[in-house]
Amino acid sequence: MSVLVTGAPFDPAAELAAFGAPGGAGAVVSFSGVVRAEAGRVASLRIEHYPGMTETAITAFGDEAAARFSLSAWRVVHRHGQLAAGDPIMMVITAAPHRVDAFRAAEYLMDWLKSRAPFWKCEIGPDGEARWVDATAEDETALSRW
Repeated sequence: MSVLVTGAPFDPAAELAAFGAPGGAGAVVSFSGVVRAEAGRVASLRIEHYPGMTETAITAFGDEAAARFSLSAWRVVHRHGQLAAGDPIMMVITAAPHRVDAFRAAEYLMDWLKSRAPFWKCEIGPDGEARWVDATAEDETALSRW
């Protein structure tokens, strides 16, 4: 059960291999998100956060997910700083005795990260124009199902 908020690139395959199959797990689910180019409208994404506050908030939510879905273990990795389109931005890994719980917990964590995690995102277009990004109506609908 851990959180890594980092300015450095990460390797999703290495993260998953290091996570392994924790004791009691019958299922391990992972999801990796990448910076979308949005049909060429986004060249990069700048992500800002408050160190300490971000990790504390994600840890609390991860622990809530662990209790709600009987997780054996979980991990969230999230980048900050300047990321190019196509770069890995985040990863969620969950382990549970049964696959349904592992999948649901991963979705739960991803929905929360997308809508409520304390990150501020600014899309930079190919022309250098910057636009701050908020959670969309679809993000809020996804979160509301929980």
